[in-house]
Amino acid sequence: MKERELFRASSVMAVGTIISRITGFIGGVILIAALGTALLADAYNVANTMPNILYNLLVGGALTAIFVPQLVRAFDDVDGGHLFASRLVTTISAILLVLVVIGVIFAPQLVYVYAPSFSSPGFESEREIAIAFTRYCLPQIFFLGLFTMLGQIANARGSFAPLMWAPIANNLVVILVFSAFLLKWPSVSVDSITDLQIQILGWGTTAGIVIQALILVPVVKRSGIRIRPRWGFAGLGKSFSLAGWTLVYVLISQIGYLITVNVATTAAVESAKVGIATGVGFTPFKNAYLIMLLPYSIVTLSIVTALLPHISKLAIDKKIEAVKEELLRTIKTVGVLTIPSSVAFLFFGPLITEVLFFGIDKEDSIYIGYVLSALSLGLVAFSINLVLIRGFNAFEDTRTQVRSILIINIISVALSYLFLLILPSKWVTVGLGIAFSVSYLFGLFITLFLFKRHVGQIYVREFIGQHGRLLSASLIAMLPVFAISQFFGWVGSDASEVIRVAQLLFVIVTGSVGYFFAAKALRISEVSGITALILRRNKAVE
Repeated sequence: MKERELFRASSVMAVGTIISRITGFIGGVILIAALGTALLADAYNVANTMPNILYNLLVGGALTAIFVPQLVRAFDDVDGGHLFASRLVTTISAILLVLVVIGVIFAPQLVYVYAPSFSSPGFESEREIAIAFTRYCLPQIFFLGLFTMLGQIANARGSFAPLMWAPIANNLVVILVFSAFLLKWPSVSVDSITDLQIQILGWGTTAGIVIQALILVPVVKRSGIRIRPRWGFAGLGKSFSLAGWTLVYVLISQIGYLITVNVATTAAVESAKVGIATGVGFTPFKNAYLIMLLPYSIVTLSIVTALLPHISKLAIDKKIEAVKEELLRTIKTVGVLTIPSSVAFLFFGPLITEVLFFGIDKEDSIYIGYVLSALSLGLVAFSINLVLIRGFNAFEDTRTQVRSILIINIISVALSYLFLLILPSKWVTVGLGIAFSVSYLFGLFITLFLFKRHVGQIYVREFIGQHGRLLSASLIAMLPVFAISQFFGWVGSDASEVIRVAQLLFVIVTGSVGYFFAAKALRISEVSGITALILRRNKAVE
């Protein structure tokens, strides 16, 4: 795929992703304003964890990206792939519907698995609220699966943008629901929230996912694929054989995330027991994680989604060296945004979150920033790992990547429990961010080593030089700004909201401009190339 073609496809998705993430973040801010960052918010977020983590895994390619090569092959069938796609959607939808029913029945057990600390004496209310939220949120799994499958079909047909734009409708529904809730009930707590209020929040969250999925139905229809209910497994054998290992991948990831939720909620309960009012549990981790994902979503997910059908075709045609070149080019392109973002989050995490989460206590918002700074250390490795995982998917190798995610999660789980044991409960959630970063930094080398069976060894030196220059440009641009912010004590000051916004804008503008000129001075071709493409695109639009 030519660089210009890749940029054109990915830039459309990037715009949709930016708007999606912004609206999603607005929804998150309103949610925190309505529920806070402590145990009530944790009860909601724990309940929403199962469908949301499945969504992240599915869209990231952990469950259904393996079907893209299969769909590409199916389009060469006599019927144009209609039967294969129909059987695929019908079968997976049926499986997900069964999972929803089982989950609703065993909701109390699910809450215990994800947040056993809620079963501690004195926290019965939190447990019952979490169970209720879980039952209202679990139907999302079916519609998330439908959304992902329809999106994969659209991607395989070369239609990438709708998959990125559909979540905006979901976010708008959530914003509307939580804004109305906040206006009607500006202050709720674990002790005061009613069944009706729980239903409104739970069903309102699920309604957004339903709309998000249904939007893709006409998109797939316009792509020329006719989806009809088709029962049976004929032609799906290879897909489900590959999916077997992918489900192992998902299971390992779920266990790792389960440990994160367990440790975070345990820290929150222990903090509550000693009278710490600052939200230090799962909710701060989740919101910091969502901010960390923004540059990853804008550039990595957008580019890789556009790239996968192309490298799948190259892999099918046995053009191994071309696959390697595309992956290396993608890793370098992704670094143009993820490296300066990582440095910015590390230096300015508390300043960013103090401004963005203006509706809550200052200590709560700053704490989210500390978690963001810890997560930032693993952003680049996390993004490169996604690129390489899509490479495995292109070769229809779902078995080897399981080894990589297993090692990553073993490191993360070990560090998470270590930090739970040695750190004061107030700092455990920050420790979870460090555990995430360290696990992906080590995991990157494991994934690179395992990938050599397909394209030969991809050595770190093949992109580390370019990444080193990007890091130098980021530090040149941001270290002086960081020194200024520290000298004047911007974080935690008594400045007005307007002043804090101005400070953050100064950081963003100065850092961005400084990074651009530093990158130009260091002759980083990817920065110049992307800039030229943007200018040519804008000129064409004019």
